[in-house]
Formats: sequence, C-alpha cells, structure tokens
Amino acid sequence: MAEPADKAPILVVLHQEHSTPGRVGRLLSERGHALYIRRPRFGDPLPETLAEHGGAIIFGGPMSANDPDDFIKAEIDWIDVPLKEKKPYLGLCLGAQMLAKHLGGTVWEHPDGKAEIGYYPLFPTDAGEALSERWGISWPSHVYHWHREGFDCPPGAEMLATGDDFPTQAIRAGEAAFGLQFHPEVTHAMICRWTVRAAERLSMPGAQDRARQIEGRLLYDPHVSRWLDLFLDHWLDGARFAEQT
Repeated sequence: MAEPADKAPILVVLHQEHSTPGRVGRLLSERGHALYIRRPRFGDPLPETLAEHGGAIIFGGPMSANDPDDFIKAEIDWIDVPLKEKKPYLGLCLGAQMLAKHLGGTVWEHPDGKAEIGYYPLFPTDAGEALSERWGISWPSHVYHWHREGFDCPPGAEMLATGDDFPTQAIRAGEAAFGLQFHPEVTHAMICRWTVRAAERLSMPGAQDRARQIEGRLLYDPHVSRWLDLFLDHWLDGARFAEQT
C-alpha cells in the first residue's frame, strides 16, 4: 500500500457552512487522502481538472437539483469533468440527483408528498448483485435517508439498487461514477443534529420519528459501516475495476 504522502487528495463538495463529510471523510483520511473541501454555494471555485485528485464526492444538502441557483447549475455542469477524465465520482443524495440531471435524468418530488427520513429497505438489482459478488461486498438491508425528492435512472447509467417509495437508490454511470440516494456517511452525531435542527421535516408523510431513527441505527449501521469501508476501496480504484465489468 502506498504511503499517505503518495495519496492524491479527494475533492469534497459540501453545501452548508457547517456541513462535514462525516464517516466518508474519516475513512478517506484514514487511507491517507487529504480532503480538498469546496463549498461553491459560498463562492468556492471547482477545479477545471481532477488531474491532481484521486476522485470527487458531492454530498447532500437541503436544496434541490432543480433549483435555479447558479451554483447548482455549475455543479451539475462540472460533473462532466470526472466523467470525461474517468476519475472516481461519488454523489450522495443531492450529489446523486445532480449526476442524474447531468446525464439527462429527472429529479422529482413524490406524487403523494412522501419523504424518506430514517432507515428504509434497500434491494439490489441483478446488476447490483453482480457488482457485489465481484467486489465481495454484501449490500446493506437498510440504509439511512434524508430526502423528499427522488430521481429516475438516467440514460447511460445502470440501476444497482432500488427502494419502495423512491425506486432509484443506487446507480453507476460510465467507468467510475456512482450515485447513492442514501447517506452512508452519517454518524450518530449527524443524525442527532439533523433531527433537532430540522425537526419539522419529521412530520412529513413517510418520515420516521427520532426514536425510530436511533433504533434503526443500532440495528443496521454496523452493516452499512462495513459496506462503506469496502465500497470506498473499490471506488478509489474505480478506473481499474471498471475495466473488469
């Protein structure tokens, strides 16, 4: 394994002033990758190339990929950089919806006004099962969500996992780009913070109350944690593993 000094930094795009990359950031740091954190919403520019980076991650946020804000449009357009350069890209929640929009997909609100906030079942597709067998990763049975919009699997992407109210849960596009509707990065502290600061969201149809979310974390997070740890290894090796698929 390369020494930490040899590891290329990972571009991390966040959308709120005090947001953090959570468990994903910790796992990448433990692997020796510096985190190059950018917040375009507050004026940070994004690089024209990822030649000096090992990959890019766009995290979630309370805004919509359909919003007219300049920074939203700029981030969606910028996703062309990792796709063209075949660099590992990971979109989490909003970042996944941005990937779908970039590829010509649709981001939408649930017709019944439902939200997914809490732990919900995850169902791998045949393509997802094939990938998990190849990588030696067993998909989690339940994953953590905090969203009220979903997206369709866009042209040129393959569906890796589905759900109930929001069918598109995980996609793969190109050689090394993934979009996950769920939040494997959440820590216990993040769940506590979100359920307090955005407590009004817990009254939305389909949302789980705080107690049920904490219970869900105790039941399901150990598997999510193991899955994420293995997933990131393969994601960082994205271009090489893409050649095998």
